[in-house]
Amino acid sequence: MKWKFAIVREPGARYCDCLSDHPLRNDIHIGKARRQHMAYREALSSLGLQIILLPRDDSLPDSCFVEDTAIIFGKKAFITRMAKESRRGEEVAIIDTLSSYLKVQQAIAPATIEGGDVIRFERSLIAGITQRTSLEGIQQMQKWLRTTVETITNPSIMHLKSFVTYLGKKTLMITEEFENHPNLKRFKKILVPKEEKYAANTLAVNGVVLMASNRPKSIQLVRDAGFEVIPIDTTEFEKCDGALTCLSLIF
Repeated sequence: MKWKFAIVREPGARYCDCLSDHPLRNDIHIGKARRQHMAYREALSSLGLQIILLPRDDSLPDSCFVEDTAIIFGKKAFITRMAKESRRGEEVAIIDTLSSYLKVQQAIAPATIEGGDVIRFERSLIAGITQRTSLEGIQQMQKWLRTTVETITNPSIMHLKSFVTYLGKKTLMITEEFENHPNLKRFKKILVPKEEKYAANTLAVNGVVLMASNRPKSIQLVRDAGFEVIPIDTTEFEKCDGALTCLSLIF
């Protein structure tokens, strides 16, 4: 499927207050983050996507990580309910925007679910049961989207897509923790080098793979597998435990 749109939102004034356990989380440069975000938008635009740039939200520190607010599949969107209280409210602008394009339904408490836990394939989804996503959240999503949803349970991790992403061509970028998971047996796999785990989060758009530019070994592995790669500088988003998929909603 050829994607047409990308919803994005620049880091707001309180971006430095983001939820993060990264050792450099106190060394965030908002100006640099915004420049990196602009380069990210330009890369998406170069791949044929129409950019829907939402206004900054200076009240919500993590609001640039729009992926977590919705899961889009087919002509429907499931609006999530964040696990962390400080992130609730990010979905409001997303509902308003997506309602112009898709049928929308929202998760109901006490379920929690975040987009960073849901891997989208051509005809199905795989969802992680993690620190941020509950089984009830997944069940509500499946009922609304009416598609097959397999699960991978690991309550020790924040988001599944920090460890597994889909490149297309039945190929996953994956860390060793999930390399042998039974629900992933049918895929070809590119194993991320141990010292480059962050590179597991890739964003495949219309046949091209965006990857973190400071993980060269992983980039070469993906190129060697026959994929075109665009390296993107994501250092200021990594400090907020964010990555490439986190910054957009593609549909």
